[in-house]
Amino acid sequence: MRFKEINSEVLVANGPLTQVGRADIELLKRKAAANPRRRMRICAHRENDDRIHEMLIVLAMDCYIRPHKHFGKSESLHLVEGSASAVFFDDTGAVTEVVPLGDYSSGHPFYYRLEAPRFHTLLIHSDFLVFHETTNGPFQRADTAFAPWSPEETDLVGRLQFMKTLVEAVRKP
Repeated sequence: MRFKEINSEVLVANGPLTQVGRADIELLKRKAAANPRRRMRICAHRENDDRIHEMLIVLAMDCYIRPHKHFGKSESLHLVEGSASAVFFDDTGAVTEVVPLGDYSSGHPFYYRLEAPRFHTLLIHSDFLVFHETTNGPFQRADTAFAPWSPEETDLVGRLQFMKTLVEAVRKP
């Protein structure tokens, strides 16, 4: 087996050569659609302590990515399929920048690298968003801060209102 299932959202590469093809992405889409948090990933790195973390991630359109920032980390996102807006905020929750993302053929940026700890999230515009993310390890939860002005994932009503307000803010010229 090429991947081992860690939990309902994570598969990890099993072997010295990681290959991901269309059938793997379709599997991730099916699993993301069935997952309560609407996301699924393949980790090419095998351990949380690895120095480089590479993941192929699939998010369904209605997936909520709570605004967050990372300390002592860089993060790059290379979009493979779909479209989204990467939304960046200041520490008070004001939108400071919106980057429309699409695949190479869309004419939109398909890649970004974030070097500084800035709050960010993704607004997904397609049925699924597929991207390759790279960050430096090791993974430690304390290296990520969630925006205090954003609702927790368990707050369904708050999430829906936050996302509605965010979509309206992003649409404004």
